[in-house]
Amino acid sequence: MCVIDDYSRECLAAVVDTSLSGQRIGRELDSIARVRGYPCMVVSDNGMELTSNAILRWQEDRQVEWHCIAPGKPM
Repeated sequence: MCVIDDYSRECLAAVVDTSLSGQRIGRELDSIARVRGYPCMVVSDNGMELTSNAILRWQEDRQVEWHCIAPGKPM
């Protein structure tokens, strides 16, 4: 998982593992937010780990808008 700031093009995190759950992604996003603050919006693909109940709960609890790009569309 790579977390990129679209405005500054800065790589905020690069997490490599054999499997990433929604809970793990939420923990990684929380650790970034401790330093940078929570974003207004997260844009991601629609992978299973990014559309899980854990991520839906994470974004609702932190009031972060989540936008999934359409399959096959990078923008």
